[in-house]
Amino acid sequence: MRTRQISVSKAIVEALTEEMQRDESIFIIGEDLVSHGGIFNQFKGLPALFKDRIIDTPISETSIVGCGVGAALTGMRPIVDMHFADFVTTAMDEIVNQMAKIRYMFGGQAKVPMVLWAPDGGGISAAAQHSQSLESWFVHTPGLKVVVPSDPADVKGLLKAAIRDDDPVMFFQHKKLFGKRGAVPEEEYVIPLGKAAVKRKGKDITIITYSRMTSVCLEAGRRLADIGIEAEVIDLRTLKPLDFPAIAESVQKTCCAMVVHEACLTGGFGGEIAACIGEELFDYLAAPVMRIGAKDVPMPFSPVMENFVLPQVEDVCACAEKIMKRKRK
Repeated sequence: MRTRQISVSKAIVEALTEEMQRDESIFIIGEDLVSHGGIFNQFKGLPALFKDRIIDTPISETSIVGCGVGAALTGMRPIVDMHFADFVTTAMDEIVNQMAKIRYMFGGQAKVPMVLWAPDGGGISAAAQHSQSLESWFVHTPGLKVVVPSDPADVKGLLKAAIRDDDPVMFFQHKKLFGKRGAVPEEEYVIPLGKAAVKRKGKDITIITYSRMTSVCLEAGRRLADIGIEAEVIDLRTLKPLDFPAIAESVQKTCCAMVVHEACLTGGFGGEIAACIGEELFDYLAAPVMRIGAKDVPMPFSPVMENFVLPQVEDVCACAEKIMKRKRK
């Protein structure tokens, strides 16, 4: 495929334009979509192309998500914009008790084909109430699919797959990645949910990650190579469904692994991955699986303190070196 360099925001606009032209049942609902094109310009130009299908709402996440669930039940394919992922807290009943469970409770007779768009993560000094990474809450909720892309090409391909899916999808788009540029195919393509990608090949250690931490881990991989450690970096892309076979294939080769995510370490998804590796691949391990996550504190506003709380390249390198020392004993 021929590619060109575009931003994540542009990739989102392209995906939404293509899908909304293909399917008239798709509409987008949320705050500041028409008046501002979305606070990260992810809907720029769409209101003019799709009049009455980009809908501004009052500030009420409870009603926004509830409207999306109701519309999905009638055969529409809504995309619900949460503005910030943190605001899911005011719509947890609609998400966890309705959106996630209706298809199961009705024996498959009803579908909820909707995407809940949730810009998440820190790194932009948005402080404690606008910087959280909450994906593990929803991985823990049966009935939801959870997407966590890291670059423009994956954002576009995974968004198209999420829109076409007949189950509800939580789409966590990291706020700091909207301006990130990367190669995106010119032709139409769709990336299936539940398929990880090996973003860097290596033979010494497996680094499992997702979302913005993929870039952090790739930079760590380059620095580790300078000291003779070849790290394989796996970008999960979706947490549910999880591509555990991709993890297993890499760990069986390298015999050691670490998991890196931006969410707080305690209760983070890294613990689930580490447990799965321990249960299924224990005989291959030459060292314990280790985890890196944010410190267990509310996210500070101060850029200096925010960087201190969030995982950095140096943290990944230090952890990898520690694992390799144990592997070589």
